[in-house]
Amino acid sequence: MTPKVLVITGATGTGKTTVQHYLAQNYPVTRIVTHTTRPPRKGEVNGRDYYFETEASFAQKHYLESVTYAGYHYGSSREGIAAGFKRAPFPAIVLDTKGAITYAQTLGDQVVVLFLTVSDTTQLQTRLTHRGDNGAMVKKRLASPEYHRDLTMPLALRGRAIELNNDHWQQTQLKLDDLMAQLTAD
Repeated sequence: MTPKVLVITGATGTGKTTVQHYLAQNYPVTRIVTHTTRPPRKGEVNGRDYYFETEASFAQKHYLESVTYAGYHYGSSREGIAAGFKRAPFPAIVLDTKGAITYAQTLGDQVVVLFLTVSDTTQLQTRLTHRGDNGAMVKKRLASPEYHRDLTMPLALRGRAIELNNDHWQQTQLKLDDLMAQLTAD
């Protein structure tokens, strides 16, 4: 088994966090905790869901990648990746496509990129509302240039990322099971 960083990417609402939770519950996968300046959603805990940072504290970390998305800063630190490898052979991280490209280019063969899609993008607004985002935030996210960028696989990830349609969760689980069987056999 060759340890790999699992990068999960795609547009907001495609199920990235759900995929990450499933992998962590069923395989030797741990979540890489990332940093953000956005306020916590209801039920989110600092240090578990994100490291919720101020602008000043965010600027003090050592990042492999960082991005501004819908007006907030997000980033993953090199220390977080190393800590993930200490906990499990497959640390996983949810990133936007820009971050996924950075990981693929920087870490090369040490990364497996999963690009999530849905067939009907009108489902995404419903998913965002059901997960607890308020109406104003949902509209802001769906109007953002980053959201529109993340709807399609970027050229830099084509031929590199595994595209996974997440219209039907049970089918997605089977595809994830197949992927993890391949990774743990290597």
